[in-house]
Amino acid sequence: MAATAAPARSKPKTKTATKPRAAAKPRARRKVRSRGAILWIAASAVLLAGVVTVNLAVLRLNLRLDQATQSRTQLRASNAALQSQLSSALASPRIQALAHKQDGLTEADPSSIGYIDLSR
Repeated sequence: MAATAAPARSKPKTKTATKPRAAAKPRARRKVRSRGAILWIAASAVLLAGVVTVNLAVLRLNLRLDQATQSRTQLRASNAALQSQLSSALASPRIQALAHKQDGLTEADPSSIGYIDLSR
């Protein structure tokens, strides 16, 4: 009797051992799949965060560029106004009028001007 009882005990152990292994394999596959999915989600989140960061940096640069463009436009308008003032200040009739009023200077008569030929 003891000899027949020993082989009967060994058979159920092998059957119960194979059943949990078969059930453990799909769980392990599920864990690997879920880990892979989590990694893909995390990688996608990191990439999207990078894209958002770059877009914010570009937006800030565009704002600075807009401010610089407005400043440049104002400076060009100011330069044009200053050039206009300078050209009116340097105008020949104005200078002639000032010279006549302040110093009593007059234009020379063209008939009284003589030229000397130095090539002889």
